[in-house]
Amino acid sequence: MSKIIPFKAVRPTSDKVALVTCRNYDDYSPAELASWLNFNPYSFLHIINPAYVNAQKITLDKRFKGVAHKYQDFKNEGTFIVDETPAFFLYQIETKSQTFTGLVAGTSIEEYKKNIIKKHEDTLQYRVELFKDYLHQTGFNTEPVLITYPDNEDINNWITKKLKEQPVYHFATTNKEKHTLWKVDTDSEINWLQKEFENIPELYIADGHHRSESAELLYDQYRNAENDKLNYFMSFLIAESNVKIYEFNRIIRDLNGYTKEVFLEKLSDHFIIKSKEQELWKPQGKFEFGMYLDGCFYALFYKQDTKNPSIIENLDAQILYDKVLLPILGIEDLRNDERIEYIPGKQSILTLKELVDEGEFEVGFMLFPSDIKEIKTLADKNLIMPPKSTYIEPKFRSGLIIYEL
Repeated sequence: MSKIIPFKAVRPTSDKVALVTCRNYDDYSPAELASWLNFNPYSFLHIINPAYVNAQKITLDKRFKGVAHKYQDFKNEGTFIVDETPAFFLYQIETKSQTFTGLVAGTSIEEYKKNIIKKHEDTLQYRVELFKDYLHQTGFNTEPVLITYPDNEDINNWITKKLKEQPVYHFATTNKEKHTLWKVDTDSEINWLQKEFENIPELYIADGHHRSESAELLYDQYRNAENDKLNYFMSFLIAESNVKIYEFNRIIRDLNGYTKEVFLEKLSDHFIIKSKEQELWKPQGKFEFGMYLDGCFYALFYKQDTKNPSIIENLDAQILYDKVLLPILGIEDLRNDERIEYIPGKQSILTLKELVDEGEFEVGFMLFPSDIKEIKTLADKNLIMPPKSTYIEPKFRSGLIIYEL
């Protein structure tokens, strides 16, 4: 049983929605950020910017209060409206290559605790604590957890019909995406959707593990009978066939003191190595890896062990760690070692090539992306993927829908 609830959202007025909403703060280069802050007074970046600036000069408490004050300014100025009745929202994102459609709703922290809402990634405690404090000080969240559910024909048919109705928003963004939002606020539709999700035994977190765990921590610390908003966190629920899973590719700053020849020799213990020279080669399936080293691309084919490895040991990201990154390159901590960085697989491998060619990095590795079946199998067995194993879309626009706490 999966419980979802409608909520009273705070959202931009329709004439300003394209100006208000933004990508994740960290997605902007310093130049882009400065430009948006200088020339767009309505951007949600103005609200979240105090959380990032003056990091060394003022306390976290003051930074987060700055976010809360700026958010209140936007409400006072009429940039945001507050819905009078609880609602779900149907949200569609059209990119150059794919269309994503899902439901925005509140999901239950109690069900998260009971593992009805399942996870596949580990979290960093300091980040969980940080975001928990952010939620407590600011009193709102605009970054829903991306959650998948098994494809459901009845829900799909309902979505198809809903798409033909008049939306509350339809706008384009400067990265050439189209965004459309429908409000779902009739009792009949709300009750029907809730019953449909009650028949879904489990939900799976695709992206937002830190956000969901922070919401749980906030619930444990501050819940009270008078505020049931803390009992839920905002989620973007999408059919599992509609998510796009990319890999995270790895770039390493040095060969841990080895020459190119010795490094290749060590790799040959576990991989069949084929030079692809200047061909921009990417892995075509599991147990295949691409490598760029000294101006040349290589295909690495893993020599699978005859034993039956565990599910974790069968993950390409884990194989690369167990056979290359840890024993040969000496990288133990995938999250904090400054010698390794990650590039989302949606970026061209030319990006990886250029970073290595510029000299700051010495070698790059390309992986084949995991699929939803692999992720669900891990979550069902309470297993955790290695850090930076998946980059999953869609990504939600900040400032589009706000869940007040």
